[in-house]
Amino acid sequence: MRIKICGIIQPQQGKAIADLGATALGFICVNTSPRYVNSDQIRAVVENLPKQIDTIGVFANTSVEQIRQTVVDGGLTGVQLHGDESPEFCQQLRESLLQVEIIKALRIRTATDLDKAAIYNLCVNTLLLDAYHPQQLGGTGKTLDWQILQQFQPSCPWFLAGGLTPNNILEALSQINPNGIDLSSGVERAPGDKDLEKVAELFEKLDRG
Repeated sequence: MRIKICGIIQPQQGKAIADLGATALGFICVNTSPRYVNSDQIRAVVENLPKQIDTIGVFANTSVEQIRQTVVDGGLTGVQLHGDESPEFCQQLRESLLQVEIIKALRIRTATDLDKAAIYNLCVNTLLLDAYHPQQLGGTGKTLDWQILQQFQPSCPWFLAGGLTPNNILEALSQINPNGIDLSSGVERAPGDKDLEKVAELFEKLDRG
């Protein structure tokens, strides 16, 4: 299973989290976020990482050109779209960044929101399901209703996100079977400041579970 820790800011924390067992690190490229990092800050983290770690930039309603530039300048291997991007936009981006993983985040309120997954299946590599919040795009600490995801089986791989912590991760995974998990606020002391003890606890729980 893929394990993505999102909202990385500090190079030393990024390296430590990769060493603990993360398979992917996420970088927030939305300048209104308290976890925002620019291309130079991303590059400073990426340069310290083992080559096999996926590095994902998180964008919202950003132009293809701007995303492409950040991918190149930051050394990213993936792009996560967290705004109102259409399937057509996702397809356009995928064609522009052929070797880059395209992830579309869907904010889920009710089971009917899962219908969107079928629309995006064909134009992205991976889906990510996050909790809905009216003002924030992610990192809210809110969990989804895991029960509505028990029958969720899209035709592409998917991440579970939304309020996951070391304390609830095994409960979540006992109910549903995602291809990956994505944590941010659940392993933080403050936005962008990761709590390495919580990250270590997460991996201990996953190893035991």
